[in-house]
Amino acid sequence: MEAKQQVLDAMKKDGTPLNAGKIVELTGLDRKVVDKAMTQLKEEGAIESPKRCYWQAK
Repeated sequence: MEAKQQVLDAMKKDGTPLNAGKIVELTGLDRKVVDKAMTQLKEEGAIESPKRCYWQAK
């Protein structure tokens, strides 16, 4: 499974806004991989930020 999908799945499963550090904990991925995946998801409009530094799936 690619990193973007793992990040998105973790967000959907948790159901609350998450920061990158929590996503690293949930997925076991490297921080740089999570940051890159989140950047791609933001550009695609798949995630949104309800408050600063926290993200959730749309």
